[in-house]
Amino acid sequence: MATVGLVGLGIMGSAMSQHLLDGGCAVLGYDLDADRIRELESRGGTSMSSVREAAERAEVVITSLPGSQAALDVCAELAAGAREGSIIVETSTLPHQVKDRCRELVSAAGAELLDCPLSGTGAQALVRDVVVYGSGDEAAFERARPVMETFSRSVRYLGPFGRGSTMKLVANLLVAVHNAATAEAFALGEAAGLDPRQIYDTIRDGAGNSVIFEKRGQLMVDRAYHPATAKISMFVKDTGLIADFADGLGLGLPLLEATRPLYDRAVEHGLADADAAALLETLNREDRR
Repeated sequence: MATVGLVGLGIMGSAMSQHLLDGGCAVLGYDLDADRIRELESRGGTSMSSVREAAERAEVVITSLPGSQAALDVCAELAAGAREGSIIVETSTLPHQVKDRCRELVSAAGAELLDCPLSGTGAQALVRDVVVYGSGDEAAFERARPVMETFSRSVRYLGPFGRGSTMKLVANLLVAVHNAATAEAFALGEAAGLDPRQIYDTIRDGAGNSVIFEKRGQLMVDRAYHPATAKISMFVKDTGLIADFADGLGLGLPLLEATRPLYDRAVEHGLADADAAALLETLNREDRR
């Protein structure tokens, strides 16, 4: 298998690194957090001293980053060390214009950037249950496909660069609303005297079930919000991206607009780093009418 550079060893990056190692890849990792680097080394990975080193040494580089400025900084460094024909798989959820700028930086160095955000939570990433929403140069995508298949359940090629990010926003719209709907359903049932476990087991068996109900509902039953599989702060960022994107298209999203304030209130309650399942706590803490 390939030598893979992995820049960003957070929730998703760490999970990807383990699957790549299990799949026989040589994994070269970089992160600003030294503890994450040491953890990768303990599992058989190799640390890098810089982002540039990833481009110089790896056949495929995967980036998993927290925000726009980090992505721009990393892609500038990758471009400085990129080889002709190198492939960079960008898996973060970012504004389209940021991905476009990252692509310009990398292309100027003769490398290819693919727009490949992931659908799935950190918990799903741990068990290789994420889906790659891929877009960009198709030949480069197919060259990188075996690497992506190593850490994902499904790899989908969606067409020209940017289509992956568009599909991720569509998916995240559904996830954000489903998180809130699940929390609201539990809040209603518990306020009426139903047992959380009974709510979970019964709804899973009927028409109200969903993937998000199964994933987040179990966390609500257990009140297990740390460590987060997907932080509330991440959904604040992502719902903002979705709203801005829709606004640029002249499209109103009433369900999203009804949902966003709940995430904001959760942050006000000190739950920014908690799992999105903690939306239930926000509803339970606020006065009932």
